[in-house]
Amino acid sequence: MKIKKGFLVFCATLFSVLTLQAQDNTSMLLRKVYNKLQMAKDYSVVAKIRVDIPFIRLVPVDVEIYYKQPDKFKVKSKSITIVPRQGFDQASKMLADTSLFTVMYQGNERIGMTQTSIVNIIPLSDTSDLILGKLWIDPKTCIILKSQLTTKSSGTILTEYTYGKMIAYGLPDKMVFSVDIKKFRLPKEVITDMKESERKEDRLKKDDKGKIIIALRDYQVNKGIPDSVFDKGSVDAQI
Repeated sequence: MKIKKGFLVFCATLFSVLTLQAQDNTSMLLRKVYNKLQMAKDYSVVAKIRVDIPFIRLVPVDVEIYYKQPDKFKVKSKSITIVPRQGFDQASKMLADTSLFTVMYQGNERIGMTQTSIVNIIPLSDTSDLILGKLWIDPKTCIILKSQLTTKSSGTILTEYTYGKMIAYGLPDKMVFSVDIKKFRLPKEVITDMKESERKEDRLKKDDKGKIIIALRDYQVNKGIPDSVFDKGSVDAQI
């Protein structure tokens, strides 16, 4: 009986040690991801945006996007479009202060040829807009291949990332956002053909998912962007 109790205590202790070790390894992985993202102090990029949302008719459009640490973000566009900011700086914001969240390793999943580590990020404060973050990370390159952010303001946004020349900075060549239209914040200007709320609700019941595809090119990284670029009225559009 004593041997059995001793074995159970040993197993419980071993489980606790392994759990703490897994949390430490996960926290270290997230820190590496954050450090990689911090390498791009500023950047500008040309983005071609295609919106695939059932009740919105927008032609593909090129925009210019500007980012500067820690949180400056602007979009320059000559026409109306949709740019989910979450895909550009949400990860940096989310990972900046580790005291604001707890992490949980959820296992592994293969994306293409890459075996990723799945990490859950759970905010410790009820005042956070983020309810739950889920990241699929390549542990070898420390880049995010997929993210799922559930927020109070915009519902659940699933983002898939493809990388190319800017992988050293953790900057993607392509992002595909899958959004819940009923909860995702859409600019009022784009819903031009939905005049009656009743008609809109009927359509949303049938077509409640949409995609926003962003292809990025001509990155200019760490070239220096003056703060005046981000002043109100200095660009044509911010969405």
